[in-house]
Amino acid sequence: MNLCYGEIKVFSGNANKELAKKICENMDTRLGDCEVSTFSDGEINVDIRETVRGADVFIIQPTCSPVNDNLMELLIMIDAVKRASAGRVNAVIPYYGYARQDRKTKAREPITAKLVANLITVAGADRVVSMDLHAGQIQGYFDIPVDHLSGIPLLANYFKNIIDEDTVIVSPDLGGVTRSRTFANILDLPIAIIEKRRPKANVSEVMNVIGDIEGKNVILVDDIADTAGTVVKAASVLKSFGAKKVYGCATHGVLSGAAIERIHDSVMEKFVITDTIPLPELAKIDKIDVVSVAPLFAEAIKRINSNQSVSIIFN
Repeated sequence: MNLCYGEIKVFSGNANKELAKKICENMDTRLGDCEVSTFSDGEINVDIRETVRGADVFIIQPTCSPVNDNLMELLIMIDAVKRASAGRVNAVIPYYGYARQDRKTKAREPITAKLVANLITVAGADRVVSMDLHAGQIQGYFDIPVDHLSGIPLLANYFKNIIDEDTVIVSPDLGGVTRSRTFANILDLPIAIIEKRRPKANVSEVMNVIGDIEGKNVILVDDIADTAGTVVKAASVLKSFGAKKVYGCATHGVLSGAAIERIHDSVMEKFVITDTIPLPELAKIDKIDVVSVAPLFAEAIKRINSNQSVSIIFN
């Protein structure tokens, strides 16, 4: 028999309230009454307008742009409900900012992903729920439980009625092979890999494709689309190697700088992202489609509250 930890209370900062509302709709509950504002000097003010004593509190807040403001909102909200005697505090971070700063690659470089994990833990979080962390080892940066969800099955499901057996899944680099293999296994398709190398200093990268893509449709799979430079260039390379149609997808659509324009002007037929990060109005173009992660997070929250397995969702 699975016993619930306490009454579920869901709150949201300002980072992605639309996703928080969708999650609550999928759980048949309401979003908690909370206002997050700023004082005239820019300091963040959090007002939790209902009791959380003894409750199982879930704070939904991706740390997307503006990253530092959203991170501070999350930390202050955690502190607020902890001091209000919440039974358990769960930080639901669909997109974990600073995840790409996960290791030292040169002297005197910080490991900011670990620093952020420390801040969230010290603020009072008892558990973290996130999706497609850029580096899997970030789970180990926390001294509290981490439930690591995956958006790959949702993205793969989008393509089920679009692709045929003459389709190949492509990893844009060697580091994303595991992710692409998971995607390919869901659709029972082969994979190919784009290999990048720099012949010598100050010479631009040369791309080579490992695998057979000539005359086939391809789907590029990545975790984060920031400036979209990598995926757009990879799409062009695949075309030059004989691919018919090129599609792209990524869990987190950061889409900074000229990313929207690049995607619009690219050779890709479609670029699919999830709603872990809110899509700006300028990004609502025909080439970009959005898949919601709300049902997945809603199911995970219900299972965490009732002490049931979360990993079974992906089986």
